Amino acid sequence: MSVILEFSIPSEEFTLGRVLSGPPRMHCELERIVPTGDMVMPFVWATGDDHEGFAESIRDNPVVKELLVLDTVGESGLYRIEWTEEPTDLIEGIATTDAVVLEAYGNENWNFRLRFPDHDALSEFHTYLLEHDIPCHIDRTYTLTETGKGGYRFDLSQEQREALVLALQRGYFATPSEMMLDELADELGITRQALSTRIRRGNEQVLRAVLLPSTSEFE
Repeated sequence: MSVILEFSIPSEEFTLGRVLSGPPRMHCELERIVPTGDMVMPFVWATGDDHEGFAESIRDNPVVKELLVLDTVGESGLYRIEWTEEPTDLIEGIATTDAVVLEAYGNENWNFRLRFPDHDALSEFHTYLLEHDIPCHIDRTYTLTETGKGGYRFDLSQEQREALVLALQRGYFATPSEMMLDELADELGITRQALSTRIRRGNEQVLRAVLLPSTSEFE
C-alpha cells in the first residue's frame, strides 16, 4: 500500500533549494526529477518577473553544469538543471527510494509531498535523511485509503483541495464557465500558473483514485 509523506525543509539545507533561492526571489515548483545514469535532473517551474536574473544566478552557481529553458507560460518558465557533480542530499534520496513527487514548492522554505510504494520505502527514505543529516520537519504521513471528517482525501494536498473546492463553488467548471482562472487566482492570492497547476494536479489525483481502480471492470 502506498504511503504519502508531507514535510518541509529550509532551502539552505539541500542543494536544489540553495541553487533556486536567488536572488531574485522566485516562486519555484518542482515538476519532476528524472534519473539519467548517475545523475538526477530536476525539472522546475519558476514564477516571477525576473527570469533573466534568475537564470543568470543559477548558471553562475558552480554546482550547475547547464540550465535549459524548456517552456514559458506568462510569468512562469520551465527549467531543466544539470549538475557538475551529483549532489548527495535530498533529491538523490527521493530518487533512490522510488518516491514520486506529488508536490514540491517554495523559496526560503520548501514543502514536499511524496508518495512511496510502501512503508519499507518510506522507512528507507527516513534512514537516508538521518544518515545524511538532512533536517526535515515531518508534517504527516498517511495512506490513500485514510479518510477525514471532510470525506476522502484523494491524495490531495490542502492547497489543491482549497483550489478545487473554490473553483467548484464559483462555477469555474460550469459550461459556460462562471468565473475565469485569473479571478480565482486573485481570490486565493496566487499566480494564474500556480492555480492552474494545483487544479490540474488535483483533478489528476481525484480521477486516478476514482477511475483507475475500476478500470478492469470494463475491460
